[in-house]
Amino acid sequence: MLRVGLTGGLGSGKSTVAQFLRELGAEVAESDELGRALMEPGQRCFTEIVRLFGPEVVGGDGRLNRTRLAELAFRDGRVQELNAIVHPAVIEMQRRWANEVFARDPAAVAVVVSALIFEVERDARARGEKDNILADWRRRMDRVVVVTAPDDLKIARYVKRGGTSADGRATAEADARARLAHQIPDALKAARADYVLENAGDIHALQLQVKDLWGRLKAESNKLLEDGSLK
Repeated sequence: MLRVGLTGGLGSGKSTVAQFLRELGAEVAESDELGRALMEPGQRCFTEIVRLFGPEVVGGDGRLNRTRLAELAFRDGRVQELNAIVHPAVIEMQRRWANEVFARDPAAVAVVVSALIFEVERDARARGEKDNILADWRRRMDRVVVVTAPDDLKIARYVKRGGTSADGRATAEADARARLAHQIPDALKAARADYVLENAGDIHALQLQVKDLWGRLKAESNKLLEDGSLK
């Protein structure tokens, strides 16, 4: 069994890499999907977010207006407040999911896709936390894979998803730049990662990198299962 964190900035291609890994046999959990489930009405995270940010973040359907929430969080410098609510709950869900995966298949490679593995640690330490699971990603990941891409390409990919109108593109670009400003640069992430995948736009080249990575992860999973060590 092997717990793998797959990370990278917005628009880096994490979802594409995750899909390649699924096709090769990995078990994959998307942190964004877990977070969305935790922010549904009736969940503790929903209640805490509304209490902290006010009723204006609730849409007409009774659910969180995630666009409005993101605007408030990034515009007013309150991202850490939001993350302090959501991240502990998401990490606990990741832990439970991984335990279920390994109970079914002790040799599995369980991949958690999260844009903010390193940022969660940074922000926890900035709050003065040292001994909890947020402040040390090595306590929850055996290996971390970073997907890198040029910032201009990241922004272009994000903008492409944000709309086709001029206003939509401008808004998406501003949002992308605000999010990237909060994220740790690729070079610093890569220096701490176990594996780095470069995604400059050639999908075939990326797929070849993922195939090589998969072989290495499977070998490490088997070694960990056999002797309990990755050394």
